Amino acid sequence: MKAKDWEAKRNMSVPELQEELRQTVDKRFRLRFKHRVAKAKNPLELRTLRRHAARLHTLINEKSVVRSA
Repeated sequence: MKAKDWEAKRNMSVPELQEELRQTVDKRFRLRFKHRVAKAKNPLELRTLRRHAARLHTLINEKSVVRSA
């Protein structure tokens, strides 16, 4: 993820981040399913989506900790 994209994500609200996370997880599920049936064109996209979801989880957790403190 590019630095400017990361900063844009940091400025998003928690509900927006959760919606993007839901979309990313759904896209990863569909791609993983397709990859099991027939090889995907770009299997590295699975890794990219997994990492993107992890980054979104991190941002959501950071914002949750800041609210709690």
